[in-house]
Amino acid sequence: MRIALAQFAATTDPAQNLAVVLEQIGRATAAAASVIVFPEAMSCSFARPRIDAAEPLDGPWASAVRAAAAKAGITVIVGTFTPGLSGHVRNTLLVTGPGIEASYDKLHLFDALGYRESDQIEPGDELVVCDLDGVRLGLATCYDVRFPEQFKALAQLGAEVIVVPSSWAPGERKVEQWRTRVTARALDSTSIVVGLGQALPPADGSSEPGARRPTGVGHSIVAGPLGEILLELGPDPELAVIDLDPAVVAAARVALPVLTTSRFTNSLS
Repeated sequence: MRIALAQFAATTDPAQNLAVVLEQIGRATAAAASVIVFPEAMSCSFARPRIDAAEPLDGPWASAVRAAAAKAGITVIVGTFTPGLSGHVRNTLLVTGPGIEASYDKLHLFDALGYRESDQIEPGDELVVCDLDGVRLGLATCYDVRFPEQFKALAQLGAEVIVVPSSWAPGERKVEQWRTRVTARALDSTSIVVGLGQALPPADGSSEPGARRPTGVGHSIVAGPLGEILLELGPDPELAVIDLDPAVVAAARVALPVLTTSRFTNSLS
């Protein structure tokens, strides 16, 4: 599986963000990638009220992404917001491409460190694993990476590669925490984990006037099933391509059979 990591910082303008997505789909296709992954909240950054940017998955933004994926013959994984209940929205990953259509609503909301994601967003209620070119792909989003039980459950459902789009807020030791969490979840689940973050936002004065800057620290990471870092980007916008071999997952699960020898079960299903 050749996968492209599109590390970019979203703005509060969905049309502007869509232009970036479409451009990077073209670049990834030219690089012979079969999958391109974008960050969480790529349709609209967290700097804007979520309800203002929420659209159903058959709305114009997602439909444009779907059409571009179909035309290019590539699978796109991208973060967006979809309508929820009672004025709330869902933090949704769209997976779309030839022969595949799936979505995942973020299970764990970031109610931590003085922030309350649940003030605007309602949680999802199910794990999602889908088949992509013969590979079982699990989905998670940002704060989910702090919950090893979710990654173990995805692996128990057969996930070999787990994708984690993120808008990882900056702060003291946050890059180190991100790197450690992605690597640890790969070890926990003996899976390849692709942690894709928003890039570091523009310097003060170059983002939208009056808007809180979108959050991101970059440092998108691909970790192997034995905890090895296969790729790590820097803080700035970048498109990178890496070839993943699911055979290393099968080998790791034979050598380190933590999934089959665990004496604990997970309640999520």
